[in-house]
Amino acid sequence: MGMGRLSGERRAFAAALLAMYGFLYLLVTLQAPDGWAAAFGALAGIYGAGFLGVVAGYFWARWFVIGLGLSGFMTGVISMFQIGDIEPTMLFYAGTHIAVSGLLWGNGMAKAFDGKAEWRKRFHLDENATNRLGKSVIRVGVSLPYVVLFALAPREGAALALLGGAGVVAGAFAMSKMRSWAIVSMAMGTVAMLISAASSPSLIPYKSNLAVNLDFLALGAIGFTMAALAPFASPVWNALTRD
Repeated sequence: MGMGRLSGERRAFAAALLAMYGFLYLLVTLQAPDGWAAAFGALAGIYGAGFLGVVAGYFWARWFVIGLGLSGFMTGVISMFQIGDIEPTMLFYAGTHIAVSGLLWGNGMAKAFDGKAEWRKRFHLDENATNRLGKSVIRVGVSLPYVVLFALAPREGAALALLGGAGVVAGAFAMSKMRSWAIVSMAMGTVAMLISAASSPSLIPYKSNLAVNLDFLALGAIGFTMAALAPFASPVWNALTRD
């Protein structure tokens, strides 16, 4: 039996993992230390959006969830590197996230999402435009967990980071609706986060014996959001310089 014939099962397993992490982050939200509830609530919302997109078969969902899985995998691997040991919880976290990406990878899975011809006709997209959009949405999926954690981490003077995060999230939503202002919103949000990162502390306390590295969050948030904008750089430039 080919993997293409298991597309329904793969989709179901991916949705189950997304639902699990959405529920886990919701539980963490209810027990989060002072000031952290909003950040973990936002993470629960991101996984909830991925779950809804996969179940509903939205055209952007496969790309977005692949990026979300890659984001979690990188976070798990980097965390184990920082700990200096293969910690079972982080190993499970990294493994299940890369599994989500793998379950939705491939042309067979694309047929249920971005491979549908209807949405391409609706938005008048050729193959090149579709590939460009796909690369961008995957990178948005990678960036959003870092964006919300950086923007919502409790600290003084976080207004600019919050504004930047809101711009990126709004832009990601607009991209899912194929709105042209998505690029402007994400670009402005990235600039705001960059300015905020320059004046933010490196570490902020999470618990008495644990601190969160804001530099790492800023690097992920800003770097991957800029990467998400990169596929549109040439078309935007051509549009601006067109006679």
